[in-house]
Amino acid sequence: MNTSKETNVGIDTGKHQLDIYIRPIGDYFSVENNEKGIKEAVKRIKKHQPTRVVIEATGRLEMPFACAASKAGLPIVVANCYHVHNFAISTGKLAKTDKLDAAMIAHYAEALKPRLSELKADNIQRISDLLTRRSQLIDMRTMEKNRFSIMPKDIKRSNTRIIKHLQKEIAWAEACLDKLIEDTPDWNQTLQILLSVKGVGKVLAFTLLSELPELGQLNRQQIAALVGVAPMNRESGAYKGKRRIRGGRARIRTVLFMAMLSTIQSNPRFKRDYQRLVARGKPKKLPWWPA
Repeated sequence: MNTSKETNVGIDTGKHQLDIYIRPIGDYFSVENNEKGIKEAVKRIKKHQPTRVVIEATGRLEMPFACAASKAGLPIVVANCYHVHNFAISTGKLAKTDKLDAAMIAHYAEALKPRLSELKADNIQRISDLLTRRSQLIDMRTMEKNRFSIMPKDIKRSNTRIIKHLQKEIAWAEACLDKLIEDTPDWNQTLQILLSVKGVGKVLAFTLLSELPELGQLNRQQIAALVGVAPMNRESGAYKGKRRIRGGRARIRTVLFMAMLSTIQSNPRFKRDYQRLVARGKPKKLPWWPA
């Protein structure tokens, strides 16, 4: 018999599966991470009238369930996976299976009582769709600009018309994003933090929201590796090669590079660090990350 005043649900998210543990009754089950499975999970969870339902932020895989749970009136928490990981370490329970991970998330929910996420389900999906559409429009604009440079003068007029139209569509997408993000506290908080950094504008901020949903969930070294700006060692025996960046998310690196050129001029801290490294003999484009 459940004598606890609270019922906490932990959900371990996978690409194809959701593993769900209900504490303290110990009920565990799995569903597919698709519309049918999520509908079944929400129905089973609602029967227990949970105090909170905690799912880790894993890079958008959790959003379909989070949105469905919010629409169903469940008290949903999209938790920082780094916080959950640290909690697991503090308890000394480091064994990992899907069931154990779900149980640990439920334990985290009960012990730390994280605040409920302020999700507006329709807004979240709309924001995700608009960010995707904005990226598509920017890709098309880049292709037209590249074509413009090789076209004869009389054809360039067509390129110019298309580029102008794409600019209008991008502006429309960004205006919609501004309004929706303003009305969605969790996303708006991230956006405002990004924009508070001198040299970070809407283009970079929207790119990071779209292409790097793990931002704020991982430490800086892990984020650097994801983006592909963390220098990798090239050593074997006596050979010690120069560290180079590789892999990662090329779109983010491209936007970051252009933003950094501006930031070096406008942000005193970045300018000072940049000048200090150059004075030490570092090449101007050498990949570098603070220890």
